[in-house]
Amino acid sequence: MDDLQQMRLTSSSCAKVFIQRDYSEGVGVKFETKLPNELQGKIDSAEFENVINNINAIYAEAESLSPRTYLENCFACLTAYLILICLQTNYEKNVKRASEYIVTENDRLFIPRGLLMVDPMERGLRCIEICMINEPAGNTGSSTGSNNRNSKVI
Repeated sequence: MDDLQQMRLTSSSCAKVFIQRDYSEGVGVKFETKLPNELQGKIDSAEFENVINNINAIYAEAESLSPRTYLENCFACLTAYLILICLQTNYEKNVKRASEYIVTENDRLFIPRGLLMVDPMERGLRCIEICMINEPAGNTGSSTGSNNRNSKVI
């Protein structure tokens, strides 16, 4: 069993921080970029913000309308959506790219610091879960800052 699988197994009993969706610019998939208080000192705020901004950019591209998106939808309608069996949509490609990016950033940035970022697709795109592997789930607290009103450790 590799390190990532082992960390996933232990992530169920560790402290967690949730990065909530940011609805300030509408309902598109966008996550808050401010570093939660619980992660202060564990990761550089600029690096954290960069990772979240890149994830936000990938999801923005996935949801953007382009000529390709229009063609995909037209062909899907014309073929009673059977073409989607053999065609990977732009949205699916970008979701896969976001997952791959998160795996890469876990290996590069989060795992060496005892953290594990969970793909937001596993949480229905409601939040990004960050597990603090070295801290037991018994350590509870909540963010008190006005900028971190939605992030909490459970």
